Amino acid sequence: MTTEKDTVEIWNTYGTHQLTRGLELPELDRWEWGVPATGPGINALGEVAGLRVLDLGSGLGRHAAKLAGLGAEVTAVDASPAQHQRALTRYPDTPGLHLVCADAVLHLQAADPYDLIYSVGSVPFLDPGRLLPALVNGLKPGGRLVFSALHTNSHGTGPSTEVTPRPEILRLPGTTEDHPVNMWVLTPQLWEDLLVQHGLTLEEATAIDSPKPDNRVSYRLYTARRPERVPSRPRTSAPPPPNTALGVGVIVHGADGVLLGRHRRRTWELAGGTVEPGETFAEAAVRELHEEAGLVADPEDAQVLGTLLDRVGGVVRLTVPVRITRWSGVPQQREEAIGSWRFWPLSALPQPLFVPSAQCLTAWQPALPLDHPPAHFQPYGRPGRG
Repeated sequence: MTTEKDTVEIWNTYGTHQLTRGLELPELDRWEWGVPATGPGINALGEVAGLRVLDLGSGLGRHAAKLAGLGAEVTAVDASPAQHQRALTRYPDTPGLHLVCADAVLHLQAADPYDLIYSVGSVPFLDPGRLLPALVNGLKPGGRLVFSALHTNSHGTGPSTEVTPRPEILRLPGTTEDHPVNMWVLTPQLWEDLLVQHGLTLEEATAIDSPKPDNRVSYRLYTARRPERVPSRPRTSAPPPPNTALGVGVIVHGADGVLLGRHRRRTWELAGGTVEPGETFAEAAVRELHEEAGLVADPEDAQVLGTLLDRVGGVVRLTVPVRITRWSGVPQQREEAIGSWRFWPLSALPQPLFVPSAQCLTAWQPALPLDHPPAHFQPYGRPGRG
């Protein structure tokens, strides 16, 4: 079975071949999503001027350059070094265009969120279980995802009814070799289920069929949006163990946003944990922050905001939000369960948030658009007392 790495190598072979040929393609006359001379054009993206845009699987970069010319700030990402070199050679210094050679998921995990992410045919080459979480958190709240996906291949074979890859033959222009690759060729219902499962709302799915009766290739163009409000969910359906019913949530907020890490159970959350015997809430917050994220703070710089009380599966849970007002160090992974620490702007928090972390953030900033189960918040009248 071929892997995503194999697919990158195939596109690298193609890019190297085209560099050797010295092929010069014209600039885009018509924007196409898969089948030439049919289907929606660039209008599917809407107005792009002033938007921060990501082209996923950008290849030669013609689509990205087109949007940059319309006033968008476009980052064009491709994992193939040869394809990246072709784009650099063609667009060495185009205003508003940033060419990046990187794995799409790794780029999304490190980049600031985008207003718009689009892809012309590249999404089905990547495992949706790996790609979609990164795509969702790579979009700003209210941001859009627009991508085309193969629906029926040239043999007339339709989409799969399960979320599994299948072998397809990639026939690259200008070559005579057939390249076997794995692709996720899924039904529109499966794509919608996956998008909704990962927190997006499907707005439209458009069929793009060839007008030629002897051409059975067909695509679907999907337009989805990340909701304005950030959802949260429990990690599991099991209640927390009784010895973890009392804990602290550590709010570290600076110029770059609020510090959040990704738990291995796929929730984003504040540093925090249980309170040890003999500790104040402030001391527990400082200890947990250092143990989990490597930041150093003093309990004197910890502001205990109050207590949050709710009930989960018959267990009473008491969570204490603690604001750290001064710290030192750089966030780093120190425990196996949680990592990917970074500061997130309050206007573009990742999703889903762990429920107690969402409750702590709401207690601190009630105007944040966070959805979570209610918890009774009792604020402390005198900050700093733990």
